[in-house]
Amino acid sequence: TLASGYLLSESAAAAERKRLYPPSADFPDLRKHNNCMATALTPKIYAQLRDKTTPNDWTLDQCIQTGVDNPGHPFIKTVGMVAGDEESYEVFSELFDPVIKERHNGYDPRSMRHTTDLDASKVTSGMFDEHYVLSSRVRTGRSIRGLSLPPACARSERREVERVVVTALSGLKGELAGRYYSLGEMSDREQQQLIDEHFLFDKPVSPLLTSAGMARDWPDARGIWHNNEKNFLIWINEEDHTRIISMEKGGNMKRVFERFCRGLKQVEHLIQERGWEFMWNERLGYVLTCPSNLGTGLRAGVHIRLPFLSKDPRFKKILDNLRLQRRGTGGVDTAATGDTFDISNLDRLGKSEVELVQLVIDGVNYLIECEKRLERGQDIKIPSPIPQFRK
Repeated sequence: TLASGYLLSESAAAAERKRLYPPSADFPDLRKHNNCMATALTPKIYAQLRDKTTPNDWTLDQCIQTGVDNPGHPFIKTVGMVAGDEESYEVFSELFDPVIKERHNGYDPRSMRHTTDLDASKVTSGMFDEHYVLSSRVRTGRSIRGLSLPPACARSERREVERVVVTALSGLKGELAGRYYSLGEMSDREQQQLIDEHFLFDKPVSPLLTSAGMARDWPDARGIWHNNEKNFLIWINEEDHTRIISMEKGGNMKRVFERFCRGLKQVEHLIQERGWEFMWNERLGYVLTCPSNLGTGLRAGVHIRLPFLSKDPRFKKILDNLRLQRRGTGGVDTAATGDTFDISNLDRLGKSEVELVQLVIDGVNYLIECEKRLERGQDIKIPSPIPQFRK
């Protein structure tokens, strides 16, 4: 009772302090910032939202802290804000909506609807030339409805996420059967093995994540699950409640996607059997921590060698028109060096999983054909731009 009274009095004191100062006194200095939040946030929107809270007491200032602390990023234009819970996207929609619209190339969450399609049989031509493609992967995220997202969750909620997901994963059978490795209880040998296999995620050091509060209590209730074949992997309590990854060496993207869809459906079924469900709605699709991952949350990508095309001045324009993005093979925080790149879909929201994987397959095959033509001394053409949304 004393603790509750103390917390209530602290909360009341904070609210009283806010009433002493107008929203203009709290408006962040964003003059040197280059992220979607800084572009969309106006003094008027801030005044409307500053004193609102979600049912879990998450505030606008907590949503935007990562974008205030990090004016920009050397390789990408960042979003600049995160959600603390599912309700954040509704309570602070005056800011989230324009940020979503900019990040997702015009997708309007008020008037448009997102479709989900996990029927891998619809994908065609999913085998790449392995002289160029070194590995293939498809990943997404899923959040457990009713629990706060990683920037806002209490230790108890984070542990509940771990319990719910690990219990569900124990029900996977056959090629998807595997085991869970808790980061806090992992032996040195197990840790080194997972590092060598490029499975292990470490404590977040990116300021984008640390400023958002995602490194709190590390490594409490964090872990990695993978199947016995080591080609279906789930991270627990990193940037999202879960990150689900299907991957393998070589160019068989169709097989990777088939495993991804099969595993994802089974995981969702096992979680529903235990009385839980994923965060999803028809406007935003699957709800995740960062607005950039709404919709499918899907990134289908390959590591690909393009020694000739990567030196061609048309390379960037070709990627733009194919709705593809280029990263270094070490992830979003690494520059692309040499002639090997991580190529993946740019879009997440407004197209289904099947459409995005097919887009990657068709686009990567086009890049390979360009590379072969340049090897033979032939010219290449910039393809026509692919529309993001169906008419």
